[in-house]
Amino acid sequence: MNLENIVPWGRSFAEYVRMFALTADDLALYILGCGDGPASFNGTLTRQGGRVVSCDPLYRYSAGEIEARIAATRGTILAQLHQLRDRYVWDFFGSPAEVGRVRQAAMAKFLADYVGGREAGRYLAGELPELPFAPRQFDLALCSHLLFLYSAQLSLDFHRAALRELCRVAREVRIFPLVDLAGKPSPYVEPLAAELADLGYAVEFRRVSYEFQRGADTMLRLVARGPA
Repeated sequence: MNLENIVPWGRSFAEYVRMFALTADDLALYILGCGDGPASFNGTLTRQGGRVVSCDPLYRYSAGEIEARIAATRGTILAQLHQLRDRYVWDFFGSPAEVGRVRQAAMAKFLADYVGGREAGRYLAGELPELPFAPRQFDLALCSHLLFLYSAQLSLDFHRAALRELCRVAREVRIFPLVDLAGKPSPYVEPLAAELADLGYAVEFRRVSYEFQRGADTMLRLVARGPA
């Protein structure tokens, strides 16, 4: 992977809270954000006194390189939102222009936090399906807009290995959304949920109070049973 292949598009803290149905108790846990990209979740939660680590291959690059890539791809993303606006629900955001404003603000917060956060070990370069963490290092792992969304690009075996890896490093895992880029339910969700249930994980499909991509209003929650 190189920076030219990356389309950085960071989501806001408020989006994370709604996508993953995060409560005050959840936000007090030690959290892993897997594939966070240039989201503001880490910086905002850290300023609130939370404990969070973000892991993404994007963090191989400097703040300047990431900022330049954001600038180079932002127009294309917004143009696609205009072209495909019927695939989205416009209640959380009122318009594509508002999406651009909110996401740009989130990415600006990320960039302001990134250098210090990387030095503090809160932003680590790494990617699924092999993460640089110890077993059950985290209380909660969050994975937004990667697994299941890219079902056409990432194989069933990749998803299986990625989910098991997330379950290895965290006591609880939440994945959002469960649809692919076309808005169709990912064919991988049901079989992999059944496999993880057979392995002893508690599996829950939970409706959340966030739907931007039409039909994407449910997260997968996986909880380990028993001691570490």
